[in-house]
Amino acid sequence: MGLHTPLLILWDIDHTLVTISGVSREIYARAFEQVVGRQMEHLADMTGRTERAIITETLELNDVDPGTSFDSFYAALGTAARSLEPAMREHGVALPGAAEAIAGFAAEGYTQSVVTGNIRSIAITKLEAFGLDTHIDFAVGGYGDDGSDRAELVRLAVERTEANYHRGFKAEHAIVIGDTPHDVRGALDNGALAVGVATGSSSVAELAAAGANVVLPSLEDITTLRAKLARQSL
Repeated sequence: MGLHTPLLILWDIDHTLVTISGVSREIYARAFEQVVGRQMEHLADMTGRTERAIITETLELNDVDPGTSFDSFYAALGTAARSLEPAMREHGVALPGAAEAIAGFAAEGYTQSVVTGNIRSIAITKLEAFGLDTHIDFAVGGYGDDGSDRAELVRLAVERTEANYHRGFKAEHAIVIGDTPHDVRGALDNGALAVGVATGSSSVAELAAAGANVVLPSLEDITTLRAKLARQSL
């Protein structure tokens, strides 16, 4: 990477930057009841998945017509998340090193956004709840309502960044940071640098086996990534 190459950090959110404990289930429970008109009994596995995939499987698990409007569900999820922001702060936490990592990259001139399974409104709410939103450009991310494939979300985020900033952002100059093999594959499928952070359910070994270029025990170890980027800039 040259010194004047525009660099892009794309963050995963859940278990990479923040964790909100059981509040995620409550968000879905409220949205489901609003859209379907009855209580949710079963919730799909959420690990590393997009809202679109989670909604589809949750509807099927609860014997609801999967043709139910995604837009209605997205709107209900956003409303539920905003109403539960105090609960996020009470039961959740910004993960160690997250604030420092974001601030450090901002100071170095990196553009930062997100590639997340969350829809945009929930992504904003979660990061605002913990004061991690200041340096994140939510206009150019990849979100759970864009599709079910992480690689597609990375591609869209890079394209949106290039279009909005009118600069030559390319996938090979992007850095995707996440806690699951899904994040790693989404990065690698686009030629981006894949950084795994073992703060979720995937271990350092599992993230390395998935092909991550760099694996960190936590964001407190961000100096390992910085050293690699410095070498690449020489």
